[in-house]
Amino acid sequence: MTTPTTPAPRTSTAPAQDAASETTQEATQEATRQVPASSGADAPATEGGAPLQPPAHPGEDGAAPDDVAARQAARSHRQRPTSEAFRELMASGWAAAGAQDGAPERAAAAPFAAARRAEVSRMFPGERLVIPAGPLKTRSNDTDYRFRAHSAFAHLTGLGGEREPDAVLVLDPRGSEDGAQQDGGRPEGGRQEGHEAVLLFRPRTPRTSEEFFADARYGEFWVGARPSLADAEAELGLTCRDVRDLDDLLAEGGAPLRVVADADPALTARVSALRTAAGTDPAAAEVADDELVVALSELRLVKDEHEVEQMRLAVAASASGFEDVVRSLPRALDHVRGERVVESAFAARAREDGNGVGYETIAAAGEHACTLHWTRNDGPVRPGQLVLLDAGVEVDSLYTADVTRTLPVDGRFTEPQRRVYQAVLDAADASFAVARPGSRFRDLHEAAMRVIAARLDEWGLLAVGAEEALSAEGGQHRRWMVHGTSHHLGLDVHDCAQARREMYLDAVLEPGMVFTIEPGLYFKSDDELVPEELRGIGVRIEDDVLVTADGCENLSAALPREPGAVEEWMASLRG
Repeated sequence: MTTPTTPAPRTSTAPAQDAASETTQEATQEATRQVPASSGADAPATEGGAPLQPPAHPGEDGAAPDDVAARQAARSHRQRPTSEAFRELMASGWAAAGAQDGAPERAAAAPFAAARRAEVSRMFPGERLVIPAGPLKTRSNDTDYRFRAHSAFAHLTGLGGEREPDAVLVLDPRGSEDGAQQDGGRPEGGRQEGHEAVLLFRPRTPRTSEEFFADARYGEFWVGARPSLADAEAELGLTCRDVRDLDDLLAEGGAPLRVVADADPALTARVSALRTAAGTDPAAAEVADDELVVALSELRLVKDEHEVEQMRLAVAASASGFEDVVRSLPRALDHVRGERVVESAFAARAREDGNGVGYETIAAAGEHACTLHWTRNDGPVRPGQLVLLDAGVEVDSLYTADVTRTLPVDGRFTEPQRRVYQAVLDAADASFAVARPGSRFRDLHEAAMRVIAARLDEWGLLAVGAEEALSAEGGQHRRWMVHGTSHHLGLDVHDCAQARREMYLDAVLEPGMVFTIEPGLYFKSDDELVPEELRGIGVRIEDDVLVTADGCENLSAALPREPGAVEEWMASLRG
């Protein structure tokens, strides 16, 4: 997936409004929702023409909360029994929780997550660090998006999949007088330095609790069982507590607080209130939080052994998805929205072999390939076109691949298509040639741009020479490739995005770094500066690259890149 040449500023996203859950308090919760008022010409009218009056907000008409709840209950469409006999029946007759499964095994990611936490502990001695997973986000009314934890939380806990909404990892700077294991590296026995890692989450509730059957958002009967505190401790190897203990933990001892502010805005507001009460300067607190986010982002620049393994799994699943897409092309040709056929073929593989897609799939046929992030995917796929597929599987650990291939729908490139494709491939190969320890990250882009500028100059598309275009005062070649050539890859498709420039663009490549190489050329159909035969052709080739001790490894090499090899590969898949 392409990345802007200049990173966009980070922004905080307001939390999505929570959907009401089916609890006994549901009517009161519903009453607290904000109902937009209508008036005048915008107000809906009754049959007689008089505008309908908007319902009053709680308290506006002097009604007591109980009256508000009663009004909401009168509009409830729930059909669940409310009798005491029903509640008693639902609370009884169940086997003991966990009796069938036993304690979970220690997660493979656990020791790696512990080492990452120890590194964070060394960077922020004596401070309490708050890393939220984030809340559920409402898609519409009372339905939520699938939960996906904040990447910093996943990195430091090892949790993946859809775990655990509303959870918070706290690195607590309290010392210990015993030899109990804590993150941060301390001698056995005696007072230990560093932090204790505490995971706070919503543990499994007993089936005697009404949440079990009545809460459509969190209840086990509705969305499945959550782990117990003991099970989570066994799996992850860290202290686990009920998230209801969070406020007490944050207030203990008066340690300075830092929080990943954009992960859970409601929690960030609670942290801000504690800091305000302690007399912390808001501007200083904002700087402190930003320093934490930068540090956690830079911690992911070099992948450990477990992360590299997860990247290999993500790329392998993605390669299978590309094969599925090639097999789907005949059906795509017959469908009015053939791009959706392409998208869905890959999406099915992503859900079957992984957690889902790591980002919105770009399935761009023909002219749409010249729109860098074409994700509407609602166009046809026609004979003679190219299909640019930019897609990646996110595996259960939340690591994602990011691969692009540009495929001839008919299985054979036309001469103009092959010419553009070869130019892009040559640019990618030039970037691969400098992807080794000792090079700088920015060298990847510069190597590709030298090829792109030279080829455009050979074709007579530049009004100046290639060297002038490559100068700081030029840039003319970038009309046909406005994005960057590479970005780091991992838990985020644009991983490590909050890292400092000197740690990213200006950094020396090290073994364990994983990034993309993805040059492209895009000649829009209305571009009067290019020959007609090139108009409407968009090509991008993107691979996922691991820096090794003596060079690099193309993790996505299983997918052909050479134009002749692409044609043979497609023919073998389509029979």
